Amino acid sequence: MKYFLLTVLLFFCLPLFAQEDSIPPSGKAERSVKFGKAKGNKGASGKETKEPERTIKDYKIISHARDTIYLDTTLTIQKEYRYNYLKKDDFELMPFANVGQPYNSLGVDLERKSFYPRLGASAKHFNYLETPDITYFNVATPMTDLFFKTTFEQGQLLDAQLAFNTSKRLNFSIAYKGFRSLGKYLFNQSQSGNFRTTTNYETKNKRYNLRAHIAAQDIETEENGGLALADEQFVNPADDTDFSDRARLAVRFDDADNRILGKRYYLDHQYKLVRKQKDSSKLERTSLAIGHEFEYETKYYVYEQAAQNDFFGDSFLTAVDDKAILKTMYNQFNATFYNSVLGSLRGSINLYNYNYYFDSVVISDDGIIENQLKGEEVAIGADYKKVIKGFDIKGSLRYAVSGDLTGNILDASAGYKFNENNRIRALLHSSSRLPDFNYLLYQSDYRNYNWQNTAGFEKEQVSSLQFILESKLLGNLSAKYTRLDNYTYFAPDASVATEEQLTDSLVQSYLKPFQEANSVNYLKVKYNKEFKLGKFALNNTVMYQNVAQTNDVLNVPQLITRNTLYFSSEVFKKAMFLQTGVTFKYFTAYHMNSYNPVLGEFFVQDNQELGGFPMLDFFINARVQQTRIYLKAEHFNSSFNSTNEFFAAPDYPYRDFVIRFGLVWNFFS
Repeated sequence: MKYFLLTVLLFFCLPLFAQEDSIPPSGKAERSVKFGKAKGNKGASGKETKEPERTIKDYKIISHARDTIYLDTTLTIQKEYRYNYLKKDDFELMPFANVGQPYNSLGVDLERKSFYPRLGASAKHFNYLETPDITYFNVATPMTDLFFKTTFEQGQLLDAQLAFNTSKRLNFSIAYKGFRSLGKYLFNQSQSGNFRTTTNYETKNKRYNLRAHIAAQDIETEENGGLALADEQFVNPADDTDFSDRARLAVRFDDADNRILGKRYYLDHQYKLVRKQKDSSKLERTSLAIGHEFEYETKYYVYEQAAQNDFFGDSFLTAVDDKAILKTMYNQFNATFYNSVLGSLRGSINLYNYNYYFDSVVISDDGIIENQLKGEEVAIGADYKKVIKGFDIKGSLRYAVSGDLTGNILDASAGYKFNENNRIRALLHSSSRLPDFNYLLYQSDYRNYNWQNTAGFEKEQVSSLQFILESKLLGNLSAKYTRLDNYTYFAPDASVATEEQLTDSLVQSYLKPFQEANSVNYLKVKYNKEFKLGKFALNNTVMYQNVAQTNDVLNVPQLITRNTLYFSSEVFKKAMFLQTGVTFKYFTAYHMNSYNPVLGEFFVQDNQELGGFPMLDFFINARVQQTRIYLKAEHFNSSFNSTNEFFAAPDYPYRDFVIRFGLVWNFFS
């Protein structure tokens, strides 16, 4: 096997050695890249002048929060962790068997990222790019970023992004992330398309700046309900059967799919009314600016099934066609005062219009279920930040003046940087708002999936306190305590179903949203440290969790660990930087949440404890100039086991052993 992996790697790498890139490497694979030699131009006097040499710092990526980073073409172990469908570290997530399917949560962050309730179908939103996920660019020359990775059977994953400018002050980008994967199991195909385009502009005198984006997204998966005979065909198959071919395993149905579709238009612009001249340090000393932020988004969640299935209970119609729609418009008007001594203070007023609706009204024995939640929210806000030598302070407050959806949200943090290798930070969060719309109102062609809780549900209260220590010598340690009140979740309705019904295959036909009357207390402690010896390194991440609750409504594993032993070196006369190693991941058994495809949500169950199995991945990664190449044998230890007990959710297996290849490639003009 090792010779096969090395042969494949060299096959794809050797043609890259001879490529002539306009941006030669800087010499060491871990360092940034210098962008070509200075070019000679003739000025008006006829004498040749040299343009300044371009470096990595001329290619800037700007986040929604206006934090700026530079393009990173290095190859590190953190890049290995982020080289996946979501393009982020999935340490606290458990993926399903196919790319593009939901992720079960091994750890949770319960702080409110959004001030307003969302559509719902949270299991379908892992790859949905929200407004804070969009980045903007300021580049010296056109830059292309290609992300490619193989999937499972008849498909590929590609995320292509082009950033360019028409002048130093006007930058654009256009990107599309698309994939298709048939999957190993029957009726398990998934596909998606995420289109986004951005612009970033600033006037010559730097008084006015603008950034905007458009995003259109479509995420679709076939739903098969999981394995119908998981114990007999997957966990303990008979010796004379060939269920190693996963397409032979029986699934619950073959005629359903669900999807998320969304379109968003976003604009954020600002004008400086007062702009005091810069001091000798070239920093602006005082400014006063007014700004406006606008967002309009339309989002749909659709579940379709050709025929009613008893797995979800009775239905009104023979075919099931559910569609939830949410249209929102957000306007923020703000004023920002900045002073190099006092810091930055922003005041804002926020207007939010929402329309969540279905196409019909449900009349049942229990009453009438409306088809629409529509209204307007008005809130005021304030943001403050200040850096004083090694200290930095940040605060953000939103308070609802009118409306029924929200109450308030407060985020505050303070940090101190001792030196380049040591820093600490404390963070505080408090929020109050109603749960997502699908908890409040939902309609389906399945009879039991219809409810309206607008009068009975109260606002969820979340309070958390977190401490973070980052030390090159000691490692990174974070500890977070969270208190939840009125925690909202999905679970089978024990008041309607019998105990036998809640343990058989019809459990999902009794699903309802609930609010926990008692407080839930959640503690999460996470530690990361890497040890190096020569060209070898051992990267360790361990997380401990504890939940104190009256009823088991928030279930997480008590312990999660990920350990990577790897080797790094420059090879082929420093033409390539190579990393290879093994990653071990493990989490303790717990009552893992079940998945419901009608709602696109996970729900609480207490019948099965899953987990407690190791996952081993072997990888070979390489960097040649601006190209990073990835080759991984995922979950290779699964082929050693006589029984299969690896699940991502009840009746939904985790992935078998598979070899996948991909690359990330940057081009510059």
